[in-house]
Amino acid sequence: TEDPQSKLVLLKYWNDNYTNYMQGRTRFHKLDFSLEILNTSRQDRQLYEYIVSKGPEEKVWQIQLEVYEPVSDPSIQILGWALANGSCTVTLNCTAERGDNVSYSWGSRDTSTSGFCSRNGSLLHLSYPLQNATIACACTASNPISSRVVPFNSSKCNYEQGGKSPAADPALSSLPVLLLLC
Repeated sequence: TEDPQSKLVLLKYWNDNYTNYMQGRTRFHKLDFSLEILNTSRQDRQLYEYIVSKGPEEKVWQIQLEVYEPVSDPSIQILGWALANGSCTVTLNCTAERGDNVSYSWGSRDTSTSGFCSRNGSLLHLSYPLQNATIACACTASNPISSRVVPFNSSKCNYEQGGKSPAADPALSSLPVLLLLC
């Protein structure tokens, strides 16, 4: 014979009465028969079963609970940039310190420059003529429960250092740029 499976029973409802075996950890709502897990944490991410018994018949529903940490405000780091022949080339990386299953995308609210900014993923490679110095891209970090946006203004490429390209200055090329929206 196989080893028996053991399951932890959270709540039992019988003849209009119920017993909550996880008092202080769960709350039963009799009005809609929902069970609320209080102070949800990653440890609650698992498969749950909802069983209804009527006489000799039993119906079982399995519910996979996913628990996500919200995304923190992302930061944009300039990985490299160069000024050459009247054009600016910038490589940006967008990352969020916290959050589960985070995905990244780039975009712009300005329809005339949205083509420069439209990308999926954390990296964005921009190359544009300097006369378009007002290109404003925004990185969105999101997961199934939250979304955070941080803007990047391309005028940063016009950073004047006596005509020197910021990419030539190691102190500037590794400097992260933090712009936060509240």
